[in-house]
Formats: sequence, C-alpha cells, structure tokens
Amino acid sequence: MKKILFVFALVLSGQLLDAQNEIVPKKKSQKAFAKLDFLSLDLPKDDPNMGFTGIHYNLMLNDWSYAGLGIYGAVSGNKGGFFTLGVNAGIKKYVSDVFYMDAGFHFGGGGGAGAPDGGGAFILPHFNLGYNFKHFSINSGWSYVDFFDGGNIKGHQLNLGLEIPLGYSFSNYEASENEFNFEMLERSSWNVNSKRTSLMLHLNNLKIEGDDTNINVQKFNRATIRLAGFELATYFSKNWFSFLKVDGAFDGIKAGYMDVFLGGGYHFSFNKNRTNILAKFGVGAGGGGGVDTKGGFLMYPDISLEQKLFKNTFLSINKGFVMSPDSHFYTSSFGVGLKYYIDRNGIISEEKSFSKGKFKGIEVITKQDLYFNAKRDGNPTENLHQISLQINLNLNKNIYVTGQTSFANFGNAGAYAEGIVGLGTRTNPLLKDKVIFFGQILGGAAGGGDISTGEGFIVKPSAGLSYKLNNTLSFRTAAGFVKAKGGNLSNPFVNFGIKYHLSFLKMN
Repeated sequence: MKKILFVFALVLSGQLLDAQNEIVPKKKSQKAFAKLDFLSLDLPKDDPNMGFTGIHYNLMLNDWSYAGLGIYGAVSGNKGGFFTLGVNAGIKKYVSDVFYMDAGFHFGGGGGAGAPDGGGAFILPHFNLGYNFKHFSINSGWSYVDFFDGGNIKGHQLNLGLEIPLGYSFSNYEASENEFNFEMLERSSWNVNSKRTSLMLHLNNLKIEGDDTNINVQKFNRATIRLAGFELATYFSKNWFSFLKVDGAFDGIKAGYMDVFLGGGYHFSFNKNRTNILAKFGVGAGGGGGVDTKGGFLMYPDISLEQKLFKNTFLSINKGFVMSPDSHFYTSSFGVGLKYYIDRNGIISEEKSFSKGKFKGIEVITKQDLYFNAKRDGNPTENLHQISLQINLNLNKNIYVTGQTSFANFGNAGAYAEGIVGLGTRTNPLLKDKVIFFGQILGGAAGGGDISTGEGFIVKPSAGLSYKLNNTLSFRTAAGFVKAKGGNLSNPFVNFGIKYHLSFLKMN
C-alpha cells in the first residue's frame, strides 16, 4: 500500500510540475537586424552633396522578407539639422551561403536646415548585393531619393550598409503583469541568461562656447539650449554597453534644434552597486533652430554619476561636450535624468540573484497624424501631416509611460519635428477582448518648418481606441489637441496607425 501511495505521489507531483510549466508563458524568438547605411544626396543649385546616414531596425517576417523603421540625419555638406523618420519594407534573398540580394523600400518624412524638402514626404527604394560575415554583413548598391511633395531633392546614388543581427525574445502581450516565482521560471524556457537594458528620460543643457569670431557665438551670444529627450542603453557585458540618445530643444533658442547619437560606454559600480560612474562617447547628427553645425556630424564625450533612489531607479547627473570635429559648433553639456534599469528575458545572472519575474507589456505604434489648420509664423495656414513613432511601456495593466517622435511629411512644413513624453491610461479589453479605449497626455519639444511653436514646448492630450487584429498587431486611432507655449499652434488633430504589442520578462 505504501508503495502504491508513493508512486501515486510521484505521478501527481509530476503532473503539477507540468501544469506549472504550462502556466508560465512560452518564450518566443524574433529574428531581426539593425542597419547603418550611408548615401550622398545631390542637392540643387550650388549646395554641396548632403551626406545622409540612417539607423534602422527591421524584423524578419519570414525567411526572405522584412519590415521596420529608420531615422536618417545629415552628417556632411551644409545641411546640419536635416532629419527624417520612416518605415522600411524589403526582400532579402540568399543566392549562396554568404551572398544575398536585398531589394527594399523606405517611405518617410522630414527635412530641415533650409533644404528644398517641400512637405517632407519622400521615398527611398534600393537594390543591394550583400556579403554575410556571420556576425555582421555589408551591402551596397543602387538607391533613389525623391522628396515628392513639392520638394527639390531627387536623384540616383550609391548606398553603403552595415547590418548586425539583433533579435529578441518575447511572449504574447496578454501575459503582461503576470508574476511567477523563481522556482516556476527555473523549470520554464526562460531559464537562460538575462539581458540588461536601461532607459533614461533627461533634461540637458548645451551652453554655446567658442571665441568671439565663432558664427554661433555671434548669433546666439553664448546662449544655453535647453533640451529634453531619452537615452536607451543595452549591455553586452557586465560593464560595456551601447546606447542611442535623442534630444530636442524646448527653450533657449528658436525651436527646431535636435540631435541623435549612437555610441558606447563603460559602467563602473561601487558603494554596493548603489552608485555608478559611466564614461560614454557617441557620434551622430545635430542641428536646426538656426544653429550652424555645417554638415551636421557631431561628437558627444560624456561622464555621468548615478545614485540609486529605490529599486532599479537612479538619479543621473552628466557633464560633457556636444561639438563638431573642428569645433565650429562647440557646447558644454550639463544635464540631469531619471534612469530605470531592467534585467529581462532570463533568470541567470552573475551579478544579481532574482526571486521572481513579472511580464511587462510594451507597444510600438507607427501612425500618421493630421493637424487641422496648423498655425505658421509666416506662411499661410494649412493642414499639417506627419509620420509618428510612439513607444508605450506598461507600469501596470491600466497605466503606461510613453515617448513619441514625429516628422512632417505633407503640408509644406518638411522641417517640423516633435519629441515628447508623457503618461497614459487604458481600459481593460472590451467587446470580446478586441477593443481598448485609452487617454494620454504628452509634452516636450517641437519646432521647425515655420510651424508656430515659439521656443518649442508643446502639450498634446488625446483619446482613442485600438482594435486587436491578432496576437501582435492592433489598429489604433485617436483624436486630440496640440498647444504650443509661446507660439500660435493651437489645433485639433486626428491620427491612425498600427500598434505592435508584446511582453517581456522583467526580473526582480
């Protein structure tokens, strides 16, 4: 009898373990790649060619097709501050183990720096041949650019690209806010090494420096450009990391200045990991708002001091420089930020011990905005259209933090752009779990394209709904109002787009 009870207990415990494993959401994998590319655009009249460089992130939809997003910026010539945002789609087909063909298409919007960008809308198809070196690949070939909405930038050119595989693990969005103890996760597919990521929202100040002959000193009298933005970093070892940093001006000079940096750094912790020192160096593009950065290529050396406030949240203070290589544009940088560290998608770590994990929802939204009768500083009032990227991170099931960047693509305002952050709230799924209603309020920097935003600070409340199409995609639409402080922009707007949603495992 005892033997029978013992066997029954073993069988029952095994069934319970299997049931627990079924409760933990399954880990899925998405193949993806990051791409850096460069092309030289032929500008009309006596302007020199504009060096145009892009940062893209593409998801592999199957073995041969991809889609994603990309941002471009000027890095040579005389159009510093020229930026665009767009969507990618393409076919990538291998003809041998290492050689492949890549035919793709990019549609976007943007402009700036007095360039003949019209409304900002442009197309950029390409056809490339590439070679895969296993850990990275290079490609090159033909491309064509056409700013077709009243612009005068058009032509064929050679393009060069570098691609790096950069996939990720995820689970369905419905798993968000579900929590599991370490023992249950240890018996699941999440029993792998964790990855570390950080997200910082910051305010930065660029004090224009240089001697009295410097054109920016003469124009702005050593003014301080006040910026708001974010920095996303991912760690590839305990101490080394890469980062993407984006800022936009909201005070100090006429609206329109923006910079984007890509770089790396070293992280040193002490005081029982409550205090961090980070040394960073980035390169990128910047300009706008009347600032003269020549071609737009900028460097960003920086050192930051971080102090833990609670859990994974740190207060950051940074000091550095933002400058062109020849110091034509030269500023002293000082800023403060709030940084949040995340250990994700794995339960194994050499630096930390975890007790539990919670799935957190994230949404990536690509949409088209329409501002009705957007007020201008000089040109006649007309509608403004812009392409927009928004990213939401759930704090819980009903509240999220969000960041958004937008670039004009129709409406004779090609240089207009926004970089804003805020909070949102949403309902639980309704109508057979298909529909979610939401409301949000965002604020931050905006300017350029003759749109009347004063020194650049805007507030943008809105409300809308999303309709679930499948496990990862929803249709989304909203309406709201945008108001500029110190400017005449005060208009209703509507938008519509596609929302890509998933969840990741956050360890505690």
